[in-house]
Amino acid sequence: MNQSYIPSIKYCQQSIAEIIKQGQQLLAALSDSAKLDCKILLAFILDKETSYLLTWPEKKLTEVQFQAFMVLFNRRLKGEPIAYIIQEREFWSLPFYVSPATLIPRPDTELLVEHILARHQQNTLTCLDLGTGTGAIALALASEQPNWHIDAVDFSNEAIVLAQKNSQRLQLAQVNIYQSDWFSTIEQDKKFNIIVSNPPYIDENDEHLSEGDVRFEPLSALVASDNGYSDIKHIAKNALTFLENQGALYFEHGFEQAKEVRDILKQYGYNDIETLQDYSGNDRVTCATFTN
Repeated sequence: MNQSYIPSIKYCQQSIAEIIKQGQQLLAALSDSAKLDCKILLAFILDKETSYLLTWPEKKLTEVQFQAFMVLFNRRLKGEPIAYIIQEREFWSLPFYVSPATLIPRPDTELLVEHILARHQQNTLTCLDLGTGTGAIALALASEQPNWHIDAVDFSNEAIVLAQKNSQRLQLAQVNIYQSDWFSTIEQDKKFNIIVSNPPYIDENDEHLSEGDVRFEPLSALVASDNGYSDIKHIAKNALTFLENQGALYFEHGFEQAKEVRDILKQYGYNDIETLQDYSGNDRVTCATFTN
């Protein structure tokens, strides 16, 4: 292994506790969860739960295990998200495969799932997830409502393959996952009770695109033209054709975009327009209904 690739932790039969301590110090300037990052990477290398690290803090790594850990640790030092390194992220208490072809599922997006389930308790409904990525929203809904008929689409073929892999892993094969550029390949006579989307909504000149995890995520899933509103406008306009009478449309959006999203929905004739806050109290989801 190229020694210049290995940062300042050197192998000398350190214990798990010692490696976590040293790793936390090195990652502290980069990550708000430096200690947890180290634990996740160690548990991944050892093929154990993180609880194992607490049970056996004095256990020493073999040199092979240590070198494998350092390869992953160095990727984290360069800013790569943990989820991409271990190729997994939990969402709605379910394990999802992730890859650089998709956004990493975030806790705030669980707000979409939570409110949809709270507001739509019928046993059978039709639902469309636009821009499904990993399949997180669609599969989380299916895990709670197995009788719902859910379609999940994405423009990216890589994302579709990944979402299908997640549906198989979670044994939620009833979700119909296929490629579509928004509504482009959806049958014109198909109608849905619910349409949900976490679309690209970041302006292409937003300075935050050069910070944190988003530096590694696909721009096509993050950035939209028209100051971040082009895809939201496209979906709001075209969803009118595919919503059942009194059907509901849900958007996740940036915390400063709520008023503009409400105005867009009002422009297209939607009713019962409401913005919901995320777990930090920021505007995050706007929903509405449409009467045909």
